[in-house]
Amino acid sequence: MKRESELYGPVKAVLEAQGYRVKGEVGAADLVALREGDDMPVIVELKLRITLSLYHQACARLRITDHVYIAVPKPSGRTARRALKDNLAMCRRLALGFIVVLPDGRAEVLCDPAPYAPRKDKRKAARLLREFHALRGDPNEGGATRHGIVTAYRQDALVCAAHLLEHGASRGRDVAKATGITRATTVMRDNHYGWFDKVATGVYALNDAGRAGLVHWAGSWEAEPAAAD
Repeated sequence: MKRESELYGPVKAVLEAQGYRVKGEVGAADLVALREGDDMPVIVELKLRITLSLYHQACARLRITDHVYIAVPKPSGRTARRALKDNLAMCRRLALGFIVVLPDGRAEVLCDPAPYAPRKDKRKAARLLREFHALRGDPNEGGATRHGIVTAYRQDALVCAAHLLEHGASRGRDVAKATGITRATTVMRDNHYGWFDKVATGVYALNDAGRAGLVHWAGSWEAEPAAAD
């Protein structure tokens, strides 16, 4: 589709099938529909693609009516499914309706405007709080990821690496006792970052990658973890 006007006919047909009278370009709205006995119109904003300004425009229409939709051509290609899912979620959060127009000229209503009441994910919330309390200090500048994200797990690995750098090959339980990292043996055994070499049963040494890691992540792990509330 090359023109927004090509969306008008399919969307109008869907609304008329539900008993609405439909008119285009009423005031600032692309499409307005009204059903006998209703005191609140339906407003549909027609666009060839999803943009932030489209959401701004649709949200502004919520000052006129609760029944606001956006309508766009149904996306195609490799990212189409993700795009539909993300925009459908956004519409629900903003209490907007979402209509897509298919290549064959049919319009499909994916969601209607409704108040949004998200269900909280207690497991995700608990995981977030565990990570917050486990982090030593504030090693990450919010929004900056170029250097890499410092997680509590990475900090634990760095503490273990620093101990091995100073004391040489050590048993996991000795590293745990000396550093307070209770999972020290697991961290070194799993060797997620490739920093440790197992030199004997339960004994680990720091390798060249680990030494480089200590240099790269210098200053990101020394602070003591904040106490949990």
